Amino acid sequence: MSDDAARAAEGTPPRKKKRKPRRLKLTRTPVFFRLSAGLLRGGMGLVHRLGRERATRMVSGLLRTVGPLFPEHRTAKASIAAAFPEKTAAERAAILAGTWDNFARVIAEFVFLEELAAELDPGDLEGGRISVSGYEQFLALRDDGKPAIIVAAHLANWEVLGVVAHRFGLKTVLPFRAPRNMHLAGDMLAQREALMGTLVDSGRGASFEIAAALDRGDHLGMLVDQRLNRGSIDVPFFGRPARTNPLPAKLARHYECPVHGARAIRRPDGGLHLELTTALELPRDGEWRIDVNAATAAINRLVEGWVREHPEQWFWLHDRWRH
Repeated sequence: MSDDAARAAEGTPPRKKKRKPRRLKLTRTPVFFRLSAGLLRGGMGLVHRLGRERATRMVSGLLRTVGPLFPEHRTAKASIAAAFPEKTAAERAAILAGTWDNFARVIAEFVFLEELAAELDPGDLEGGRISVSGYEQFLALRDDGKPAIIVAAHLANWEVLGVVAHRFGLKTVLPFRAPRNMHLAGDMLAQREALMGTLVDSGRGASFEIAAALDRGDHLGMLVDQRLNRGSIDVPFFGRPARTNPLPAKLARHYECPVHGARAIRRPDGGLHLELTTALELPRDGEWRIDVNAATAAINRLVEGWVREHPEQWFWLHDRWRH
């Protein structure tokens, strides 16, 4: 018999349970949000004053030093080992070091996105600071008045893809995951919409805005290489099941529209190369409609091929295979 039951049998009122003191969750308070937003703005201002090259070197050195202290480092190390069992320990360590270096460059370059876009010379798409392949397909997509889907991955500086597309007049809607901090979200939305076009918060009825855009003949640009918890399907990625977003395949099936791949690659000389693929040949079912599961697997194979070419430029810090 429990102590409370015994006390009740004796006619004695049960003891009052002591309430645990509530812990103030500082990371959810308005003061914390305002403070963190202010610190980030100040940091971005400092990066801008340093200049892109100097800021990149400083951020890269910092992340290479402190990055191994974070759990994401262990996640990346394990994922690289599972994806490339044939590589030596030294080769995998080089990929991991390159991952931190690329992430540092993305952070520094975020402040200079407008400057990066201005470096694209329409008269020199092969030898400029930013080179492009598949430009003819880009023009066809821009001018045909039909919907299309463009899938991309977190490779090199993926932000530049949307900036360059917007600069050359491609009408796109881009889902993005807004930060929980409303102040940071407002800053990011204002900057990115000015440079990239229409952004849709993926957590707030994005499907309606995406459908409206495709109905107008616009284009959907999506990063498809991160884990999706709700609404995902398991398809292989580097030989292991990974929760993957089937939305591009579902929309391609519904609108019977083409799906293209787009990626950024860091060149050895420090420049960026942007690539737009031809329309993917997606698997179809017995009714000659796009097979959603098989098409999603085909998109994963495309991304896997990209990562295998330049593994140090992919965002391994995200736990892609967690269930």
